[in-house]
Amino acid sequence: MYDSAKYLIHADIRTSGVVERSDVVGAVFGQTEGLLGDELDLRDLQESGKLGRIDVEVESERGSSFGEITIASGLDRVETSILAAALESIERVGPSTADVEIRDIEDVRSAKRRRVVERAKELLAEFDATTMSSEDLVEEVRRSVRVEDITEFAGLPAGPRVADSDAIIVVEGRADVLTLLKYGIKNAIAVEGTDVPDAVAELTDDRTVTAFLDGDRGGDLILKELSQVGDVDYVALAPTGQSVEDLSRSAVMDALRDKVPFETVSTADAEASDAHGLAATDGSAQPSPPDDDSATVDPEAPVEPGGSAEPPDPGDSGPVAEASAEPPDPGDSGPVAEASAEPADPAKPTGEGENDESPADEAPTGALPDEPAEATADEPTDTAAAAASARDEGESDESGASESDPETEEGADRAVEPETLASHVEAVVGGSTGSVRLLDASYDTLAEGEADGAFDLLESAEAVPATVVLDGELSQRLLDVAAQRGVDLVVAREEGEYVKQPVSPRVLTADEV
Repeated sequence: MYDSAKYLIHADIRTSGVVERSDVVGAVFGQTEGLLGDELDLRDLQESGKLGRIDVEVESERGSSFGEITIASGLDRVETSILAAALESIERVGPSTADVEIRDIEDVRSAKRRRVVERAKELLAEFDATTMSSEDLVEEVRRSVRVEDITEFAGLPAGPRVADSDAIIVVEGRADVLTLLKYGIKNAIAVEGTDVPDAVAELTDDRTVTAFLDGDRGGDLILKELSQVGDVDYVALAPTGQSVEDLSRSAVMDALRDKVPFETVSTADAEASDAHGLAATDGSAQPSPPDDDSATVDPEAPVEPGGSAEPPDPGDSGPVAEASAEPPDPGDSGPVAEASAEPADPAKPTGEGENDESPADEAPTGALPDEPAEATADEPTDTAAAAASARDEGESDESGASESDPETEEGADRAVEPETLASHVEAVVGGSTGSVRLLDASYDTLAEGEADGAFDLLESAEAVPATVVLDGELSQRLLDVAAQRGVDLVVAREEGEYVKQPVSPRVLTADEV
């Protein structure tokens, strides 16, 4: 009956004396008989199959009994509720008083539905875990075929088309070759480390070579060595901080599609080296001092004994040269006068001679003392005054060379105009000017304006600038117009968030410079 029942009536019973199961069943039939009419008579309902058997579980303890009555019903909800309420009319079981209380009417179909739903969830999870779509099935087969196609060329992992292809892709390791094979690219070969084998170098002689490397320091080193031992035509790089083996199919295709000629990368690297102050001609990232001595020597500062101030060029007719050649005092025979009158000797370091014991030997050439009273030995005050007086006379003289000497004027211009990228960055970004400066390949200023108008300034510039220095955040819009105009390098106070960063121009922050 439980299999076909729709509801289960659960009732609790407690008696004042000891009773048996048969006593409880007899009380149920006897005390409900005629109570509900002929249509709900328990015996008739059982005979018609609309009511199941009456199950009773009873236990006795300390002279009383208690238990549970369960009746399966095939009636509807209303009739089942009436029948359940009738059970609570039972007052006696045998000679003992009884108390019956309906605890629950359970919907058997609802319970079955819950079990069905839970089981269906379990089956669906198992089914999804083992099921492959048609696309997954095809891709799995293709992947297995491509992985099986990996070969060796000169002992290195390579795709099957490396030996006979007119173009090859050089990657870093075996995992990169497998990744490209998975995406259908069969002409890749791995160098397996920064030591590029001779076999790979020979491959680059008569083929179009694309170096597809990781976006990290290791990729830079491999590219540098590969370019030294072989010929590289194009360069493709994974996004910064990512490896080729970790890229998706679309990312791989985008990187190869956006490859750039190797000459572009090498030029950008050279500019980056200049930006970091690594050029051998400078030796530092600071602007080099101008050639004109008048721009670097203070005429009012005392001259340090031993000739610590650098002697002027013999061909220089400026006021400093005149002041140096004139004796400060006819009676003064100290080392300052001798050092000032003595012509410069290119083979002899400044400061060497009679006064080797002078403290000027410890200072670099051209250094000026901070405290004149302690730094001068033989009447430094008279010497400094004479030098200042001579300089004043030279400046007031109408025939002074400082006003007509082209080299002097050119040196003064260089003192105003920065000569290196680092000095431009210091002037624009370091001074928090809120401006933008466009430079040519020689770091001469083409145009300058407000940082907010950088886009219009760059877009309307007649000459294409080689470098843009911006005291602000580099936006995607400004980066795009720089790429369209062919700018090689952009130096900004900080980088913004880019949806897509073009390969060129190269982007540096002011801190990196």
